[in-house]
Amino acid sequence: MEIATVGSIIEFKDGLQGIVEKVNENSVIVNVSIMENFEKLEVEEKTVVNHKRYKIVYLKEEESSPLTEEE
Repeated sequence: MEIATVGSIIEFKDGLQGIVEKVNENSVIVNVSIMENFEKLEVEEKTVVNHKRYKIVYLKEEESSPLTEEE
């Protein structure tokens, strides 16, 4: 099972899509307000989705921070 990263877009529960804002051990926190029909859906802006319950639409690669040398 592939786990989404922050910034990834996932699909869950009958076609809802959202962008991952935080990754937890067993779930992700998703912002669904990016959907065009968000206002019509009458759902909360953010929701929690278990890792087993979503499909990754776009996987954002984790950015590695460059190591800084101390002087």
